[in-house]
Amino acid sequence: MFALYLTADLQGVTNLRPDDTQDNPFWYMFKVQCTSCRETHANHVGVNRFETNEMSGSRGEANFVWKCKNCKGEWLAEGVETGTKFTGIDLEEGEWFEYDEKSNEEVSINDVKWEVRRS
Repeated sequence: MFALYLTADLQGVTNLRPDDTQDNPFWYMFKVQCTSCRETHANHVGVNRFETNEMSGSRGEANFVWKCKNCKGEWLAEGVETGTKFTGIDLEEGEWFEYDEKSNEEVSINDVKWEVRRS
């Protein structure tokens, strides 16, 4: 969770805050950058505390869900025993399945969990 901290010199007024109701939500506008490829989104992205979105590969919801268009299929992996190179892996759905012809076995990536931490 992120919190907005605001400081200001107030004279003759108190309790400064956004006008933020469900009928008239306050939109916070952010410039976002992908944590994987460091690409900055061309436009500002709006978020309010009342709007929720489903998170891909999860049962949860969040106020802000964004998928970097530059990172789709940008993951790589290698077969443990064979060294087979797998490219263009798309983890958007939180899982990936493929077949390693050198080992004649299925290979997979699943139960992927994403977390953004404060740096």
